[in-house]
Amino acid sequence: MDERKITIHTLRAMKQRGEKIAALTAYDFFTTKIMDEVGVQLILVGDSLGMAVLGYENTLPVTMDEMIHHTRAVARAKPNALLVGDMPFMTYSTVRQALENAGRFIRAGAEAVKIEGGEPVIEQVRGVIGAGIPVLGHIGLLPQSILETGGYKIQGRTAESAERLMRDAKLLEEAGVFAIVIECTVADVARTITAALRVPTIGIGAGAGCDGQVLVSNDMLGQFTWFTPKHVKRYANLAEEMRQAFAAYKREVEAGQFPGKEQSF
Repeated sequence: MDERKITIHTLRAMKQRGEKIAALTAYDFFTTKIMDEVGVQLILVGDSLGMAVLGYENTLPVTMDEMIHHTRAVARAKPNALLVGDMPFMTYSTVRQALENAGRFIRAGAEAVKIEGGEPVIEQVRGVIGAGIPVLGHIGLLPQSILETGGYKIQGRTAESAERLMRDAKLLEEAGVFAIVIECTVADVARTITAALRVPTIGIGAGAGCDGQVLVSNDMLGQFTWFTPKHVKRYANLAEEMRQAFAAYKREVEAGQFPGKEQSF
């Protein structure tokens, strides 16, 4: 095995050494290649592709077939990063269903799967791990549960909420997850949970106290100009660069300037 290859054991060792984990979402071959060149440790084929790529209003309409299609594209890049597939809405309602769909992700090239939720899905998590498939847990804000929760709400603001998050985190750790995503949770609560766990935590909108961070790549690249979540930092403004490039191309075509001699045979 390539010594640079990141595994679940690599991430656990990074937590023990106090090293931060950098994770990002990817949905295609070329983006994955670039991420891997800079050494991102975990690449998630997130169900966020529903909004980031497919134009859905939320993650709920995303299907297994769509997730598998994009997972295969990402896997073709053969990243050194650990490649995780995100189990979409209603694809792990039972242990049997979870096993079948987790297996589809592995056959598509993923090396682990992510499952949203704590106590309500703990048997599914145990079943998938028992079958030899690593699981990345996910607590805090659960995008697949927005119909039940009434929208995207910050978690951990009450003592009851903080206690539930800690309980879910402990249950997931005991079930054998290799790491846990903590999403849109009060920073102090996420920090306390991180300190209490042996497995790494990956924050998204959960403060700097987590063992690592993950962002939706389209958000941090500035491809969406109409909305930027509070927890996102824009590291580029690709939307504006794309807009300028498309407009320049259109002008040159209309003016007969493209193609020029350099682009002609």
